[in-house]
Amino acid sequence: MSEPPKERVALMAVDESQHSEYAFDWYVNHFHKAENRLLLVHCPETYANVTMMSPGKVQELIKECEAKVKAIQEKFLEKMRALGIQGEFIRLNGEKPGYQIVECAINRKATFIVTGTRGQSKVRRTLMGSVSDYIVHHSPIPVLVCRHRTPEPEKEEKDRTKKDQKEKSSFFGKDKEHKK
Repeated sequence: MSEPPKERVALMAVDESQHSEYAFDWYVNHFHKAENRLLLVHCPETYANVTMMSPGKVQELIKECEAKVKAIQEKFLEKMRALGIQGEFIRLNGEKPGYQIVECAINRKATFIVTGTRGQSKVRRTLMGSVSDYIVHHSPIPVLVCRHRTPEPEKEEKDRTKKDQKEKSSFFGKDKEHKK
């Protein structure tokens, strides 16, 4: 007799972005197995300089943060219920989401991590940091990074225009102008 399938724990980082929703949908459609247990984790943004704010402003930010977390939790748990996926939502606290996600994966004995990516440029990732980059470089378990198949229409148009201009300048020479 064969043993029943061993439960695999997939840990997925989620937020309010379309990239997160795409990662969830891609995981469900291409990677999820019935024996997987899905842990959705979210690390809310923190405000570094709350000491300089009035108590009223701090309370307002806390309420906004709580409302965002609740909306994210409800949205993804509803999707899981509708698809019959077993799991839970975990709110992580801390200033560094990448670190918190990796630590949660280790502590919960996750089999792998799933995350979306915002598609930042290499320069922006280097200067600003990227949660998905941090996870890929620091996780001791496999990481599935879900990238959008096609960029936003405006970005796609800008990229195509830049490529066309580059091709024209190399064809006509850098010092020659091309008239339409």
